[in-house]
Amino acid sequence: MGVAEHLNHLYDIDMSSILISEFITSQALETLRSKHHVVYEPELYKERAALIAALQNSEALIVRNLTQVNQELLSGAHGLRVVGRLGVGLENIDVPACAARNIKVIPATGANAESVAEYVVGSAVALVRGFLPATTETLSGGWPRPHFSGYHECLGKTLGIVGFGSIGRIVAKKAAAFGLRCIAHDPMISSSSVEVHGALLNLLPLADLLTQSDVVTLHLPLLAATKNLFNASVLDQMKKGACLINTARGGIVDELALADRLRSGVLGGAAIDVFDVEPAKDLSHFVGIGNLILTPHIAGVTFESNERVSQMIADEVNRVLEGQA
Repeated sequence: MGVAEHLNHLYDIDMSSILISEFITSQALETLRSKHHVVYEPELYKERAALIAALQNSEALIVRNLTQVNQELLSGAHGLRVVGRLGVGLENIDVPACAARNIKVIPATGANAESVAEYVVGSAVALVRGFLPATTETLSGGWPRPHFSGYHECLGKTLGIVGFGSIGRIVAKKAAAFGLRCIAHDPMISSSSVEVHGALLNLLPLADLLTQSDVVTLHLPLLAATKNLFNASVLDQMKKGACLINTARGGIVDELALADRLRSGVLGGAAIDVFDVEPAKDLSHFVGIGNLILTPHIAGVTFESNERVSQMIADEVNRVLEGQA
């Protein structure tokens, strides 16, 4: 649908209170529609002019990660009161610009934590056991049983959790069920240990965590301080043969440096769910690496987490519009 046609479609209806420019679940949509007028156009983020025009009549905007909520978009949104983010990252939302206009920004904090933690622990098991290269070799006609009999079990191995917020704590709980020993690093926590589900977990400097961990998992926001944090020199501090899991943000890891260390065998494997550029179009630097999981930013996206995220944001947006928040 072209921009002009899209605008005509939008303005065939009365002024709306809520504009949704990306996918939301049907149950959450009905929650919003039961109390407010809603325009639901899950592909609208692709048509910038139509999006800007439609937002002029909206008190609330609900987005995922593809709608760029910046000065350009906000300049004509004079009635906008709240932006609901169907997820936790706020890189696509100019939060200071929203604050300057008294627009409340609501992320779905914690709603996808179980899904992310499940991805992390599942990936750790797959990487430590070598399931992916074993599959490739078996499909190619080989029977590499002797080789993969030399891989390890997770019991007694160390999982280093970098960033120990709500997701990191759930990761620690799930990992414990596999017998993984968990340690963590978080510059925002000053103590040397923290109690998690009845057990003490040690908090270490990053360098110490890297040298001790068989698997390292990242749970950090993308900030100036974390941009390219896992560069060549930091990757070289990791334990030889260790695996890296990144479900946080792509800009935290130097992809080329990681690929070099995987290919050389310095690192034993990786699970990468987030990339420097998304959608990722050129991942040729990872071609030919065996013990590698590459997924399209799906760690926190499951049927169940979509339901939780969507319902949380629907409920919170309703509260704001009704003057309860």
